[in-house]
Order: sequence, then C-alpha cells, then structure tokens
Amino acid sequence: MENEPGNEAVNPPRLDTADGAAAPPKRGNIRTQEPGVTQPRPPTLAEARARDKARKARETAERFAAEQAANADRRRSQNRKTLMGAVAVVGVVGAVALGYQVFKRDTDITASCVDANNVVVPDDYCGAGTPGMGGVFIFAGAPYRYYYGGSSGGVGTPATGGTLTQPSRTTAKTKSGSTITRGGFGSSSAGSLGG
Repeated sequence: MENEPGNEAVNPPRLDTADGAAAPPKRGNIRTQEPGVTQPRPPTLAEARARDKARKARETAERFAAEQAANADRRRSQNRKTLMGAVAVVGVVGAVALGYQVFKRDTDITASCVDANNVVVPDDYCGAGTPGMGGVFIFAGAPYRYYYGGSSGGVGTPATGGTLTQPSRTTAKTKSGSTITRGGFGSSSAGSLGG
C-alpha cells in the first residue's frame, strides 16, 4: 500500500543521517502553517528600506501634486485679475476714443458744393463764386451753395442726408481740403480757398 499512487507522505522523511535514520521534517513549511498561530517573520533590512523609500516617494508625489494645484489656483486668480485690469484699461481707452470721435464728429464735417437741385458740382463753383445772400454763391450766372454733412457719390450725384445750413460749433471742409467759415448771422457762409 505504500507504493500506491496518492498514498505518499506529504513530507517524506529524509535520510540525512549516516546510519540511514529518518530526519524530522523541515520547520516553517508553508503547508504546515496554521492561521492565527504562525507569526510573520520580521522584514529584512532590504525590505524595510524599500518600504521606507516607497513611502517617502508617495509623500513627495502628494506634496508635489498639492503644490501644483496651489500654483494653478494662484495663476488662475492672477490671470483673472490681469484680465479684469485689461478689460478696465480697454474700457477706459474705448470711452476716451468714443468721446473723441463724438467730439470730432461734432466739430468737423464735410461740405460739398451743390447746385439748385442738390446735385454735387466741383468745389471751385462755390469757392470762386461771388457770395450772395443766405450762403448762395453765383458762378457763371448760376446759384450754388454748400451742402453740409450727408453723403454723395461725387460730382454729378445728388447729396443726401445733410443740411444746407452749417451746424453750429462745426468746422466744414471740402473734399479738396478748403475750410469753410461760418458767416455773421449763422446761415451764410463764405468760401475760403486754400488749405
């Protein structure tokens, strides 16, 4: 029966002695440990060092991640403040530019010389014409006057969107660069060539 399969001893006796007697089984075999009774062996020096090194690396990585998060929060806060400052500066510059444009628009307007039907003619007709009543200039026997503001497509096109009276507190300039000054009672104009 000893030679039948499955009847072998778990720990067969060793024949280590000189007389051939069986030696007792080796202690600490994994098959003979009992839960709750067997005590774990203390870690070796190399294992203790490796555990300590892994713990320090984990702590360093956690500290680094916390520092990176704090730096990212600080950068976001600083970028937000910088953006708000830039928006404020752009807002102030925009307000100043808008005020300048409004002021500039109110003081400088374009004047075109037109005939009795408000059709644009060359600026020389008004500039070289003889001044008459109510801002009218007589050139070659025909009446011409300045048309202030508005728009036109050039000589031969009708002027629209403006007025025949120069608005107060404005400086009118022709497309050729001549400056037009207001007359004595507000509605008359005198041409001033040059420019």
